[in-house]
Amino acid sequence: MNILLLSAYDADSHKRWHKGLRSHFPDYHWTLLTLPPRYFSWRVRGNSLTWAFEQRDILERSYDLVITTSMTDLSALRGFVPNLATIPTLVYFHENQFAYPSSHSAHQSVEPQMLNLYTALCADAIAFNTDFNRQSFLAGVENLLKRLPDQVPKGVVEQLAERASVLPVPLESECFTLESCGEDERNSMWPRGQNQARPIRLLWAARWEYDKGPGLLLAILHELRHRNIDFQLCLLGQRFRQYPAEFHTIGETFSDQLVQFGHEPDVSRYRKWLSSADVVLSTALHEFQGLAVLEAIAAGCLPVLPNRLSYPEMVSAGFLYDVSSDNLEDQACAAVDQLMLVMSQPVPEGDAQDCDSRPDVARWGWNRQQDRYRQLLEGLV
Repeated sequence: MNILLLSAYDADSHKRWHKGLRSHFPDYHWTLLTLPPRYFSWRVRGNSLTWAFEQRDILERSYDLVITTSMTDLSALRGFVPNLATIPTLVYFHENQFAYPSSHSAHQSVEPQMLNLYTALCADAIAFNTDFNRQSFLAGVENLLKRLPDQVPKGVVEQLAERASVLPVPLESECFTLESCGEDERNSMWPRGQNQARPIRLLWAARWEYDKGPGLLLAILHELRHRNIDFQLCLLGQRFRQYPAEFHTIGETFSDQLVQFGHEPDVSRYRKWLSSADVVLSTALHEFQGLAVLEAIAAGCLPVLPNRLSYPEMVSAGFLYDVSSDNLEDQACAAVDQLMLVMSQPVPEGDAQDCDSRPDVARWGWNRQQDRYRQLLEGLV
């Protein structure tokens, strides 16, 4: 099967997804076109123009299936390259433009939402990485259509719902193999399993941006200190030139607790940090799947996550903290309460993946998802 794969805004999670697809289906012949993840407004509106005029010879080849990300302006691309309209097409939604927090300032225009809608309507099938992503997209489309002044066709949401499915970005098998820390690294990476009393090691792994909840993270750290709870913090995640002031405050105020402060580009070293932690903590306001959290759980971390977004699909209620209050201090208290409850549960020695008291995230791995992907792809042709 010849497949054209288009990733119009090729962010890290998008790269990880299409790399996994190509490596797990080597019997298919893949043609990949990508565009860099910068200049958001131009990229989501201009990708069809760029590809139609710069990659036309590739687009006009014979394909059995087209797979695009939701950032692709599929309706315009089919207009520029009409033969694409005759090929079965799957659109994959890593995110949707309807579910960003209201305070998110990256894109105020309604145009990215319309592009999401037009691209989905062009597709024969649409897949979402989580049910939260699927439901928020459908609800967002419904709300958008209600705001339009006239001549709005009926049944649009129903059509989209019929062609929608949920397929996560799967975890690689390597994520489920704990990497032990060598003796020379024990001062910087605190290995789990020591019998003596030691601080709780917390892991926070997300981009250093406002939508990942740095204000709540800071409030949680203050609450831990207020309760005299001994802890260490491994603060991972990509950092940009400009980032929220809370991270600067954390670096200064909690320097004695920090064992890592910033991005770890080396994959092996990154996974060792995961396996050295006791708890993975999330404070996210915006998360469509949460690959970093899933990877930390697979490495043996106990999760403490807000009761929102995709997290209730990931773990049971015993690992979720209440965020119904608008007050950050209330949320921080709830998070620390849940953290202490999670840490108080006895965990049997041995393979963390076999412990009933830990979430089972094996279903998020390629071993469980590969057949589902194959059925969807081959069912379209």
